[in-house]
Amino acid sequence: MSRRVILIIIIFFNFIFSFSEDKIEVYPPYLELEDGMKIPQLPTDDLTEVDLQGNIIGKRELEKNTTVYLESRVNVFVPLEIISDIDIEAIILDNQKLKIPFEVEFNKVPEKKDYYKLCYSETEIDIDQDGKTDTFIYSSPFINTKIKTDNILYIDGENISKEGTFKKKVYMTIEIKE
Repeated sequence: MSRRVILIIIIFFNFIFSFSEDKIEVYPPYLELEDGMKIPQLPTDDLTEVDLQGNIIGKRELEKNTTVYLESRVNVFVPLEIISDIDIEAIILDNQKLKIPFEVEFNKVPEKKDYYKLCYSETEIDIDQDGKTDTFIYSSPFINTKIKTDNILYIDGENISKEGTFKKKVYMTIEIKE
């Protein structure tokens, strides 16, 4: 019995609310500029709401009209990055030992001294892959200037046993001292 009563109530409410009117969208008034552009304008008068047939539904009274000015400040942090590519070409004759200085350039001067470290993917390299280490990268660990000039590539010709042209990529990264 109670199920039937609940079902009848639900059907009754669905029937009543199915004839309700659609909402009327109220758009903010626009201020038209000389070149035809429209920009939103703050309302200055009370708003009279009218339905689709032209009947007055109600009146909205303007209580308060204010303008709020906001100021925002943004701190942008630009990380320290390597902006130079280094290509080193050398000719080694016999048992020649060669020291090649090179520079690494960064996008800015570091904010802190002895905080950022320059790391290489390899510092001891077997360039001709004969099992003997023949190429070394020496560099002071910390970055304190925009251009780091105290880097040396040392090639020991005694440990190079194969003739030919050799290429090797070494990747550099910046790490934080912690």
